[in-house]
Amino acid sequence: MHVGRSLAETPTYLVASVVTVLVFVCLFVERSIYRFGRWLKKTRRKALFVSLVKIKEELMLLGLISLLLAQWANWISQICVNSSLFSSKFYLCSEQDFETAGNVVSESSFSFLNETDIPPKGIKALSHQCGEGREPFVSYEGLEQLHRFLFVLGITHVLYSCLAVGLAMSKIYSWRKWENQATSTTEGNVQARKAKIMRRQSTFVFHHTSHPWSRNRVLIWILCFLHQFRSSIRRSDYLALRLGFITKHNLPHSYNFHKYMVRSMEDEFQGILGISWPLWGYAIICIFVNVHGLNVYFWLSFIPAILVMLVGTKLQHVVSSLALEIGEPTGPSNATQVKPRDDLFWFGKPEILLQLIQFIIFQNAFEMATFIWALVRLIIVL
Repeated sequence: MHVGRSLAETPTYLVASVVTVLVFVCLFVERSIYRFGRWLKKTRRKALFVSLVKIKEELMLLGLISLLLAQWANWISQICVNSSLFSSKFYLCSEQDFETAGNVVSESSFSFLNETDIPPKGIKALSHQCGEGREPFVSYEGLEQLHRFLFVLGITHVLYSCLAVGLAMSKIYSWRKWENQATSTTEGNVQARKAKIMRRQSTFVFHHTSHPWSRNRVLIWILCFLHQFRSSIRRSDYLALRLGFITKHNLPHSYNFHKYMVRSMEDEFQGILGISWPLWGYAIICIFVNVHGLNVYFWLSFIPAILVMLVGTKLQHVVSSLALEIGEPTGPSNATQVKPRDDLFWFGKPEILLQLIQFIIFQNAFEMATFIWALVRLIIVL
C-alpha cells in the first residue's frame, strides 16, 4: 500500500484546490435542493415538499454515518481481539479466493516494493500492530471499504427513490387526456351524458369479466398476473373509478378528478421514500448472514422481481373485483358505479402495498450498491 505525505507536508495550493472543488460541489447540490424546495412551496405541493425533506434527512443521516466512520476508523482499528475470533466460516469469500487475490496484489505491487523498502523523506506510514495472537477488531482498510459501501448505498437509494417518483408522476400525468375527455361530456343534455356513462361502464365491466377465468376465485389470480404485463390502467378503468368517486362524494361531473389523483399520489410518496429502521435492520442482517457458501445476495436478488409481480397482480385483482361487483347484482356496488374500499386489499390495509414498494426500492438500491462496490474493488485489484 502506498503511503503519502501529511497535510503539513503538502503544498497549500493543492489543499486549497481540493477544498474549493468539494465546497463548490456541496454548495451546488445544497442550493439545487433548496431551490427545488422553494418551487414546491410556491406551487403548493406540500406532500412533495415533505417527501423532499425525507430525502434530505436520509442524506443527513448518511453524512453523519460517514463522519463517524471517518473520525472513529483509526480508533476502531486499534482495538485488538484474540485471533481465534476470526473464524473462516464468517468470511465473505473462501480461503482459496483470498490466496488468489493475495497473489494478484503481490504481483502488481512487486515492482513498487523493489524500488525501495524505506519510505521517502517526509512520508510516514500509519499503522497499528497488535501483539502476537491478536488482530484488529476491524482493520482500517476494512472500515474504509465499509465507508465507501454505505456511501454508494445512500446515493443509489436516493437515485432509485427519485426515479420511482418520476416514473409514477409521468404515468399519472399521461391520464390527463382521459380527464379532459370526461369533462367534455358535461357539456350537452343530461340524457346524452347518461348514455355515454353507461357505455363506458359497460366497457369497463367487459374488459375485466369477459374471460371465463374471471368468475373463478383461483383462476382470476392467474388472469390478473398476466394482465399486469399489458397496460396497467385502461381508459375505461380510469373513467369508472372517476365516476365512482364523484358519485360517492356527490360532486359535479366537471370535478377535476385527475388533480385529486395527483395530490393523492404525492401524499403516498411519503410512505415509500426514506430508509426506515426496519430496513436498516434488514440491511444489517443481510450483511451478517452474507457468508461464503450461502450465496445470500444471489437469492435476495429474486425478491424485488417477485414482489413487483405480486403487487401488480394484487392491484389488477382489486380493479377486476370492482368490475365483477358491478356485473353481479349481489355485489356491494351499485349497477352504475364502483365502490373502492380498504377491504379489497390484504387485511384491509392498503398501506401494506406501500411498504412493499418501499422495500422493493431499498432492495434494488442495496443490490446495485453491492454490485458497484464489488466492481470497483475488482478494478482496483486488477
